[in-house]
Amino acid sequence: MDLNLPFGWADYEDIAMGLYEKFGDDFNEGKIYRIRFTDLLDWVLELPNFEGTREECNEGHLEQIQANWVHEWRDNQ
Repeated sequence: MDLNLPFGWADYEDIAMGLYEKFGDDFNEGKIYRIRFTDLLDWVLELPNFEGTREECNEGHLEQIQANWVHEWRDNQ
């Protein structure tokens, strides 16, 4: 994945990689699943090269992002 290229809401793996790069091991599996969706939404919108909008987001996107973030975290343990 090239996080220098633009990505959007359906690019769950890219988003998860960006969140892991941003937060590293600050969030483990349990903490990732307890993040409020409002916080997660804000963090995704702040990622470099992310081109989605708040209005395009839905709960399904956020659930997929959490699951992919957990996989990314596990892969780095």
